Parts: sequence; C-alpha cells; structure tokens
Amino acid sequence: MILLMSLSIIIIIIANIMMTLSMLLSKKSFKDREKCSPFECGFDPKCSARMPFSLHFFLITVIFLIFDVKIALILPMIYTFKMVNLIIWTKTIFFFLFFLLIGLYHEWNQNMLNWTN
Repeated sequence: MILLMSLSIIIIIIANIMMTLSMLLSKKSFKDREKCSPFECGFDPKCSARMPFSLHFFLITVIFLIFDVKIALILPMIYTFKMVNLIIWTKTIFFFLFFLLIGLYHEWNQNMLNWTN
C-alpha cells in the first residue's frame, strides 16, 4: 500500500514538472485573437453559444458523411469481384449505385447542393 502511494505521488510530481516545463518553454504567443482561438464549424467560441447554426454547412456535412460511408461500402465489393458469381455481383453493384444516384438526385432536387440561397 505504501509502495502504491509513493508511486502515485511520484507520478503526480513528474506530471506537474512536465506541464510546468511545457508552459515555460512553449513558443505560443497570444498576439492574435483569431489565430489562438479554435475553429469549429464556423462558430466563434468567444461569443454567444445560442447563435443560429448555418444550415448549409450542416447539409454539406451530412451529404459528405453519406457519400463517405457509401464509398467505404463500395470498396470491399471490388475485392469480392472474383469470389462471387458475376451476375449476383453485378446486380448488387447496380442496385447500390442506383440508390446512390437516387439519393444524389433527391439532394439536387431539394437544392441541398446549391450553396447560395
């Protein structure tokens, strides 16, 4: 028990020394407010958190995620080309790409891809 307590104290002391050294030796300057603030989704973290969210940014993000996931599902189908019956594989790819194109047409029809109002 004493060994565990002494090791815990040593770890805490070493962690504090490392944090203090990193604060003293860092080259970060606080001259420019914009460069020092984090940029997340177009929000300014130093103003009100209740500002309206950009719907265009959200829609583009959702579209990107949908297409990214679909590409991740298409890539394994390339590897299974030689393992599966060619007719079944072709039908699967056709229906998958068909639904992908239907989704793209729906997004285009709803003006989700149009960035201007």
